[in-house]
Amino acid sequence: MAANFGIAAGGLVQVTLAGLGLGALIQSHPLAFDAIRWAGVAYLLVLAVQTLRSGPARVAVTEPASAARVFGQALLVNLANPKVILFILAFLPQFVDPSRPVLPQFLTLGLVFAAGGLAVNGFVGGMAGTIGQRLAESQQLSLWLSRSSAAIFTGLALRLALLSRG
Repeated sequence: MAANFGIAAGGLVQVTLAGLGLGALIQSHPLAFDAIRWAGVAYLLVLAVQTLRSGPARVAVTEPASAARVFGQALLVNLANPKVILFILAFLPQFVDPSRPVLPQFLTLGLVFAAGGLAVNGFVGGMAGTIGQRLAESQQLSLWLSRSSAAIFTGLALRLALLSRG
């Protein structure tokens, strides 16, 4: 759970930075929203293809660490990962109305995103032993999860592609 909270905290920082930058960018360059939208479509499609091409999930064994250390590591990994900001910029703008202030919308979406992540990651973390064992043993389940994830990324890309600036 410490890693879960570290990831969520890093995500909130990323969403805030993205919201600040995106809001300023859209105000000064309205066509920037379209550029970000199409970059997001491309990135989500890349994620879909990578997910389909990835092999089965593998379970890793790690050494225990203190909760504070785990939180800090998760926070730093999330902040240093450019894929997080790319995902945020690909995913969240489709739910933003560019004719209204962008930052409050981004912050609200960021809180929802973090809360959802906390719930899902917390559940998965709590069930990690059982789920990890099943994933390690079941090629079919791993393939199903990969295909489902790819379908979700493709659906989000399609929704983002069909989004208009308003």
